Amino acid sequence: MSNTPDRRLARCHNIDDLRRAARRKVPLLIFDFVDGAAEDEVTLARNRNGFDRYQLVPHNFVDVSEIDTTTTVLGRRVEAPLVVSPTGLPRLVHHTGEEGLVPAAGKHGIPYTLSSASSTSIEAVANLSSGPKWFQIYVWKDRAIVDDFIDRCKGAGYDALCLTVDVPITGNRERDVRNGLALPPKPTPAVLFDMLCKPTWLWHLKTKPEFTLANLVGRVEQDTSASNLSRYTEEQLDKSLSWDDAARMKERWDGPFAIKGVLRAEDARRAVDLGFDGIIVSNHGGRQLDHAPAPIDVLPEIVAAVEGRAQVILDGGVRRGTDVLKALSLGATACMAGRPFLFGLGAGGQAGVERAMEILKGEIRRDLMLLGCPRVTDLGPQYIRKVG
Repeated sequence: MSNTPDRRLARCHNIDDLRRAARRKVPLLIFDFVDGAAEDEVTLARNRNGFDRYQLVPHNFVDVSEIDTTTTVLGRRVEAPLVVSPTGLPRLVHHTGEEGLVPAAGKHGIPYTLSSASSTSIEAVANLSSGPKWFQIYVWKDRAIVDDFIDRCKGAGYDALCLTVDVPITGNRERDVRNGLALPPKPTPAVLFDMLCKPTWLWHLKTKPEFTLANLVGRVEQDTSASNLSRYTEEQLDKSLSWDDAARMKERWDGPFAIKGVLRAEDARRAVDLGFDGIIVSNHGGRQLDHAPAPIDVLPEIVAAVEGRAQVILDGGVRRGTDVLKALSLGATACMAGRPFLFGLGAGGQAGVERAMEILKGEIRRDLMLLGCPRVTDLGPQYIRKVG
């Protein structure tokens, strides 16, 4: 029998298996772009290790013959407490890019968050599935771009906006510096040799349309290459971001609105005072400020500060269903994840993304049963204990 991609994916039993599969199929400079983080990657490690400081405490003599993983996130019913994080230019990982990610999320009933730096436009992504879709947005110097994004998302039927506030400048990701990552990838001898070892990826790079930041085409004259639009994006990031900017965007959107990149209780409290619907506890996957706290470590104080006036979503380090259960037991409504689904994308396109979702949803269901908690919405402090 032939060793088809689906058979190889079936042998991926956890997210780390998908990570290893993606590493075999994607050039090192692209894999490191996804897998890596800022400077010494201390924050990246903390995001994972933080979950180890908590134990799950099961209840016995509970009827778990039926398990309900559904919940409501920013106004939409979802099949599991998971959200796909915004990730820029997924076509670097696999030629399908958003066309592999969005249908998978829709099929599995979880929200997909489109990055401002996507390789597929707002409107095109809206047509890829009927599932819940959010749009990740920044405050840019040219407020006309911000207004245009908001209006386009309204017209395309997006469910929520997600304002990312932790990127006044791109973090110092030294793996990318050492690998000489550029957009599009520069075929230096070392890079070219690595690409030649991944012939399928290289074939699609050469035969598919050139990478670009689809939502910005038309904003710059003539040169719409990914490299030029990336420079334009960096220049547009507004380092003078204020709460007034956030409030203005919320008023224009007039729908479910979350703030992503919050690590301080006082910022969370200010956000809910201004009427924001979601607080996403995140350090950008360790890709911005190194030595920042892990989201799981500051989650309890942010939940306490919010006092139930907004939903709290954890973003960072999620690789297992038990990670999700721990976050929800500490008061989160759901968890965001980016790398697990990009690993799946690199391992096998849409089928790989679906495999990642199957793995996480399966672990959540099984672990709820083992924990003695029939409904994911019943998770709370009675199921968790901090150690160390």
